[in-house]
Amino acid sequence: MFVNCFANETPENSVNRFKKILSLKGFPMDEAQKEFESILSVSDADFPSYNEQRREHILDFHLKNNPNYAQFIKKTHYNSWNEIPIMTKADLQKPLGDRLSKGYKKSKVFVSKTSGSSGHPFIFATDKYAHALRWAYTLWLYQQHGIDMNSSFEARFYGIPKDLIGYRKERLKDLLANRHRFDILDLSEDNLHQFLKLFREKPFDYINGYTSSIVLFARFLKEQQVVLSSVCPSLKLCLTTSEMLFPEDRKLLEEQLGVAVVNEYGASELDVIAFENTKGEWQINDKTIYVEVVDEHGFALPHGKEGTVVITSLYNKAHPFIRYELGDRGVIDENSRPGHQILKSLTGRTNAFAVLPNGKKVPALSFYYVTKSLIEDAGQVKEIKIVQEKLSRFVIHYKATVELDDSQKQKMTKAIETYLEKDLTILFERKDELERSESGKLKQFTSKLDS
Repeated sequence: MFVNCFANETPENSVNRFKKILSLKGFPMDEAQKEFESILSVSDADFPSYNEQRREHILDFHLKNNPNYAQFIKKTHYNSWNEIPIMTKADLQKPLGDRLSKGYKKSKVFVSKTSGSSGHPFIFATDKYAHALRWAYTLWLYQQHGIDMNSSFEARFYGIPKDLIGYRKERLKDLLANRHRFDILDLSEDNLHQFLKLFREKPFDYINGYTSSIVLFARFLKEQQVVLSSVCPSLKLCLTTSEMLFPEDRKLLEEQLGVAVVNEYGASELDVIAFENTKGEWQINDKTIYVEVVDEHGFALPHGKEGTVVITSLYNKAHPFIRYELGDRGVIDENSRPGHQILKSLTGRTNAFAVLPNGKKVPALSFYYVTKSLIEDAGQVKEIKIVQEKLSRFVIHYKATVELDDSQKQKMTKAIETYLEKDLTILFERKDELERSESGKLKQFTSKLDS
């Protein structure tokens, strides 16, 4: 049974509750808030030179204080920012203690790990000031959409550890943060009914979580002929994160949840990278990180050109993330200006391709999108996952109430072969539940060719 221990809390007491919790955990929120307000005060005209100073400052700090980074970068002087080497997760596959800057210990920094969805999970660290600044920025972003993390009640669609200690730790964090966690590692019909029951009973202000799980819940709501805001009138917003949000899925969410949908693009080791603003634009974070789109040589591309996304963390002194490649490709809008950069599109991971017998490489995201559109047209299909087992063999795992019939499978196989190439083996496997990561993320395409 879930009890909202903050249900009777007065507005006066709740105003800074979230900040107080972070401060008690050792994160200097007051200092970070002052820094963040000073960042907001920088004019558009001054922002380019301000950003350059911040880049040079963090680079200089790590060159002088991080032996591991100094060894990686090799040189101490560069003529331009474009010459700074690109970092990848593969460059960081060594013990955390070897990667920390001088004066920082694992016991004195915020330590976490990535989900591993890119194929390279690793443990990382953020100094407590940089982490506090990240939270100051996040609080501000939410406020732009009428959500106050100090008082708003969150419906959290995330996974949860199954071991007793991990489970209790997450539940305690949820309680303190005024949120209820919907366990997306169990998306059975019975559990979805329990989800709906909770929304009928609890005054949730917003939904936050993995895109695929929220979309699956919206499909369930459509089957039940329920618009969520009609049974939970306190609901104001849905925030999707971690996975791609396709246009038809956004439309479904808006219709079945009955609230606005805001899409986030971020990385756990960095920060929010882009966050949908009130105009529907994917506004790039230029407050705590520096975002570039670069070519294959690491040179920044003009706005409007597609390339590899690289990020520099401007405040993390404990652990360097300088020109750090996430593995995503994107485009910065050509109408972007200093202080108002817009991410025009995100086109999927650079290393995720379906490789065919004829040597052709197809971006996994577009392959997934085509297959998803086809299979969902067949009806009753909730979600899919594609596994490439061999060059010519693909298995489509799908969650559905009924088995696809032979004519549906043949029709989809023919369409997929038209998009890819002929004489492929396309198999369909119906699953009660699709396999997710420990955190609850659905990896939409998996290749076993290199495993």
